Amino acid sequence: MGMIVKHNLTAMNSNRMLGITTSSQAKATEKLSSGYKINRAADDAAGLAISEKMRKQIRGLTQASLNAQDGISAVQTADGALNEVHDMIQRLTELTVKAANGTLSETDRDAVQREVDQLVTEIDRVSTTTKFNETYLLRGSNGGTAGKLTYNDASNALTDAFAAAAPDGINANTGTIKLDVNTPDPNPVSDGLPASSNTEYKAKYVGPIGDPNATIYVLVESTSLSPNAPAGADKMSVREVINQINGTVSQVLANPSNIKAFSSMDELMATMKADYGEDIRTVTTYVDENKDLKLRVETFPDINDGIDVSLHVGADSANDNKIYMNISMLSARGLGLNGLKVSGDTHESATAAIDTVADALQRVSAQRSSLGAIQNRLEHTIANLDNIVENTTSAEAAIRDTDMATQMVEYSNNQILAQAGQAMLAQANQATSGVMSLLQ
Repeated sequence: MGMIVKHNLTAMNSNRMLGITTSSQAKATEKLSSGYKINRAADDAAGLAISEKMRKQIRGLTQASLNAQDGISAVQTADGALNEVHDMIQRLTELTVKAANGTLSETDRDAVQREVDQLVTEIDRVSTTTKFNETYLLRGSNGGTAGKLTYNDASNALTDAFAAAAPDGINANTGTIKLDVNTPDPNPVSDGLPASSNTEYKAKYVGPIGDPNATIYVLVESTSLSPNAPAGADKMSVREVINQINGTVSQVLANPSNIKAFSSMDELMATMKADYGEDIRTVTTYVDENKDLKLRVETFPDINDGIDVSLHVGADSANDNKIYMNISMLSARGLGLNGLKVSGDTHESATAAIDTVADALQRVSAQRSSLGAIQNRLEHTIANLDNIVENTTSAEAAIRDTDMATQMVEYSNNQILAQAGQAMLAQANQATSGVMSLLQ
């Protein structure tokens, strides 16, 4: 090439090569600083598509592993609750065997019955309140709705006995009945409650007096002489009035078996509980805003189907990625413990109760065994998912991550080329200065 000044092709070539080196150096810097060798689709179009598919699997399987862990947490919550139920049923075993012994008196069995009632109530409460992440685990499912409780059985059983005494009726949504505790008219005989002509008594009652189809529970609080009683007349005691109400009421009521009198509210509530034990869970007293005495009757819920819980343990929508578990409704009614009776003047009820408790124990054991098996399965599932995530991540890293050693070699090489290119560009620019000597 002759000596020309219009175009410095040497400098142009040096500059172009320096540009290529600079661009390559920029990409190397980007890869080293980001840690990824694919920072945009143009870096490796095929590799990007493959790695994003792997990322989808990694993210999905990671969440699936967390799903399985949540499943274990739910199982452990249910199992912990059932462990307490197991303990209470074991205590029921002791109590029923104790009450079946012929050396106990009727009052002894009444004392045992009170503890039995409390344990059955607590078993039912545990069943209806245990939940994980707002999901009730032991309530079962009603019509496909998990945790929905109904009280139709109790409502139907108690309507005839108490509806007339409960202005609000029986609330089938909550299983709670609020009963008025009323005071009889001054003349108790007109209400169907007999007394001596020389004795009147202060009493409260639950139930529609005069209704032969309803049970009437009478609380006799005190007795006094009638104002019309002759001088020297004897008044009846509370016990005598109670005996008269319980024994001679046939003179005024068509169905005397439906009226019962007591000297204490505790006795009244205990008898009410015993009479409707299969439906009544607890009976307690309270005073309303009008300072009227009332009874709060809580009932056992109906039996629901078992609750079905599905755990999604895969990154895809296939049914094979579902693990299903079923938890039965383990309420008192579901276990057959509602109305468990050990009281009485003989051992017969308590002896029969032993088998009832044994059946309940077997149901809880079977459910806990099923939950334990599910937990073991989930632990294997988690281990497998975590292994897949680890190996898929390794494969994705091979495609997507920067090989720092290799890239550093390229970076150093580009640095050398950039320095050389800059030097050659300077030399090329200097070469044309020789032309000036021809012009002097």
